[in-house]
Amino acid sequence: MNEAQRAGDALAADRATDDPFAAAIRGTRMPIVITDARQPDYPIIFANDAFVALTGYPREDVIGRNCRFLQGPETAPEAVAELSAAITAGREVTVELANYTKAGRLFWNQLFVSPVRNDAGEIVYHFGSQFDVTERRAAQDAERENLKSDIHVRAGELEEALAQKTSLLHEVDHRVKNNLQLISSLLLLQTRRTPEEATRKALRSMLERVGAIATVHRRLFQGGDVQRFDVADFLRDLAGDLAASARRDDLQLRLDLQPVAVPASQAAPLALVANELISNALRHAYPEGRPGAIEIAVHPRSGAFDLVVSDRGVGLPPPAERNGFGLTIVQLLCQQLKATLSLEDAQPGLRAVVTLPTAA
Repeated sequence: MNEAQRAGDALAADRATDDPFAAAIRGTRMPIVITDARQPDYPIIFANDAFVALTGYPREDVIGRNCRFLQGPETAPEAVAELSAAITAGREVTVELANYTKAGRLFWNQLFVSPVRNDAGEIVYHFGSQFDVTERRAAQDAERENLKSDIHVRAGELEEALAQKTSLLHEVDHRVKNNLQLISSLLLLQTRRTPEEATRKALRSMLERVGAIATVHRRLFQGGDVQRFDVADFLRDLAGDLAASARRDDLQLRLDLQPVAVPASQAAPLALVANELISNALRHAYPEGRPGAIEIAVHPRSGAFDLVVSDRGVGLPPPAERNGFGLTIVQLLCQQLKATLSLEDAQPGLRAVVTLPTAA
């Protein structure tokens, strides 16, 4: 008789045959084992009939062995480490382990292990109960698979909806470009047929404003995000277009454009504000034939950003000339954007600053 069998017999001898607790452990449908904590490697010294039925191992193949013989390829090392650490620390633990029957069938074992102490407080046994949760795990796996299938179907629906939205956006893009082109053509035709220089000048200004809106539209639909508008990229395009239209080879554009994005709803009014400020500087900052430079900058700040157009030219116009149509447009659009406009005498030159909140 080996040491584990002797320890099991000693444990049984401590309990009378009519002990209701011993009878309950032997007869319960819950698989139960008891290991000897005073022997090396904690061998099993008792296994009830339910444990034998669950694992398929005869009792003589179980007594004297550590419970790890139930482990196999899919047993998670992390769960085994958690179990070992709790046993070493002398505390209760509940883990779920992939275990295997004698026939090699995998089952999921919800294992509860608790130390049993004597009157002196020493751990003499470990009490282990098992619960087969294979069906529950299978149901959970099936639920996860169903969820994956649902997600796949939903992803397909979203992709189809996105494709429809993209198609609609391209259709809108096509129509808007056609409409803007038609408006530009009408303005250009009217400009060429108008004899009065003042009227032609006003029509050219309107043509530039339509062009600014067209540039905004192109930028929105060229990017991948039609909800946000890149201010720096737009200003780079707009400044180049306006400089080419002004035909002032003696003027330099100096750009300091830091990345800033605003909601698409702010794109058109912001474009018109920038168009008026840059056009004004190109036309009026430096007299014809006088070289100079115009600086265009975007500077982010906390919760806002500054759009700055500055020059070293003739400076602020007289007060009586500060209520022109262009400045009126800028003031009205700044109110719409909840932005502030500052016109500063740079001595020499003019510095226009529009501060726009980015949280709008």
